Amino acid sequence: MPDEATATLRRDLQALRTLVLRAGSGDTGTALAHVRNRLLGYRDEENLPPAPAAVQDVFRGIGEAARSVLGLRIALDGPQDESDDTPATARSREELDAEDAAIDSAEEPSEEEEKGLRRPTTRAAVQVAVGSALAIVGGELLSTQRWYWAVLTCWIVFLNTSSTGEILVKGYRRLLGTVFGVVAGIVLAGLVGQHTVTAFALVLVLIFAMFYVAPLSYTLMSFFVTAMLGLLYTLLHTYSLDVLLLRVEETALGAACGVVAAALVLPVRTDRRTNELLGTVLERLADVTEAAVGQLSGGPADELLDKARDLDQALADLRAATQPLTHPVTPLRARRHTARYVVALLETCAYHARTLAATAELLPTHPSIAADPRLRGAAGRTVRNIETIAARVEDEHAAARVETGPSIASLLGSDAGTPRYGRITDRVLRHLERLDEAVVGLARPLGVPVAEPRA
Repeated sequence: MPDEATATLRRDLQALRTLVLRAGSGDTGTALAHVRNRLLGYRDEENLPPAPAAVQDVFRGIGEAARSVLGLRIALDGPQDESDDTPATARSREELDAEDAAIDSAEEPSEEEEKGLRRPTTRAAVQVAVGSALAIVGGELLSTQRWYWAVLTCWIVFLNTSSTGEILVKGYRRLLGTVFGVVAGIVLAGLVGQHTVTAFALVLVLIFAMFYVAPLSYTLMSFFVTAMLGLLYTLLHTYSLDVLLLRVEETALGAACGVVAAALVLPVRTDRRTNELLGTVLERLADVTEAAVGQLSGGPADELLDKARDLDQALADLRAATQPLTHPVTPLRARRHTARYVVALLETCAYHARTLAATAELLPTHPSIAADPRLRGAAGRTVRNIETIAARVEDEHAAARVETGPSIASLLGSDAGTPRYGRITDRVLRHLERLDEAVVGLARPLGVPVAEPRA
């Protein structure tokens, strides 16, 4: 290491120590500002002294440490005198201000966030507490040793559910899986009960199947859990038909306690939950469509992939929330068909919106896809229709109507001497038109009036 670089490094480390010791002291002398400016300058490559690469890394570290000290000083002493700032110091201040703004925006509570008993987590906690109390009392009456099965079922039916209908469906699926699991447990215990190795191997197989099907079917998971318990009791020489039947009774009791608590204590109707999620899906759909069309029209690049992921997540939440309405055993057949039709149309809309977003992402590199400014105006009707439907879902008294009219292709018009291909591909037009048709199709099942086409 050259002697000059060593001396400079020692001097600057001592200067950094001084900055740290003076932080929060209120000292705003000019000499201290010059020391700070010199150390912050090491964040720029051109200010690094000639030295080996490893030593230059140390100088860079000193610059970053000085930036941290500057942030600490601002936090402790408040606004600083910026008259002596160098460009490097000014840039560091701007970075710290941007970080503070980002942290503040992330910590700000949403204005629409519900409070008290209307808050989802608080409401769920009260419901679970009431349901658990009922399950403990009822389970104790059924069995003083196995009462916890009812409580466990009550807890489980509340997991990842947000409405009374979802809890009802989850409780039904758990009970159905338990009933068939008891039958399977009885059969397997009779067949392999005297063969310990075989029974142990089947227990392992059932455990694997339980975790394998968990994301796919809650009913199947409950089936494999109960069948595994039948074999496990056989291995432990505690198998009894009465115990397996008691499990069915405790499961039914726990599910019933959960449903009763959800229906009577701060209930959330399935209609309210699905309407909230439907509004979210429509909002995300409008965001993706508008951003994709804007980029295809020559506008600035946007976070299209993130917006598309948000749309997919909102649609998945809606699909889960409509399960009580689309379940085969629901007695409301008309609502079941309507819910399935609406979800299917939304999935169609999401597919075309995702494709538009993916096409827009290819715009800078794909030779056959070029920006066309005419797209923004032609696709504006589709975005307005989505917003109209969302407003009607939020307020059923909204008077807006869904617009209809000529196809997207005819709205583009034509430029003399300019072929359509090369400015916008047929693929983009096809997806825009299908999206527009699907959005208009949403109006009828959701009760949104459709305006007559203009002559």
